Amino acid sequence: MRMLGVSLVIVLLDQITKQVMDGWLGLCQPYACERQHILPFFQLVVLYNEGAAFSFLADAGGWQRWVLSGVSLTVSIGICIWLLRLTSEQRILRWSLALILGGALGNLIDRALFGHVIDFLVLYYDPYYFPAFNVADAAISLGACGLLLDMFLTKETKS
Repeated sequence: MRMLGVSLVIVLLDQITKQVMDGWLGLCQPYACERQHILPFFQLVVLYNEGAAFSFLADAGGWQRWVLSGVSLTVSIGICIWLLRLTSEQRILRWSLALILGGALGNLIDRALFGHVIDFLVLYYDPYYFPAFNVADAAISLGACGLLLDMFLTKETKS
């Protein structure tokens, strides 16, 4: 149950940061975009992503909102069940799933309520930009790395 609390913290942090950034900077419009440069390779800018990762399906016409929401909800339910079945010794796996669950729910809330996900973190080098992301995306990415780490560190027992 503690890991569900971790997921809840991720959801709250994600939703608060998205609303603060959206209220502070507003949506980035072409030719009128307010950006806050934090470091030579990092800036804050608000973008709305109507698709999945890397704006995949962003121009699909609207149906993707409900399909992606359904997928997120189904995966979140599956992760909740998986989390509740894990033992306390499976620390890396539990943390990884909690991060993924929190991120998935954070983006699900945006998609269901607004029809898009609010992204605001941008990493770049000269003309090269990594797609904008948010706290939920970062949590999902860290959770995925944790799943890989757990896979490599966990030895299979042979029957």
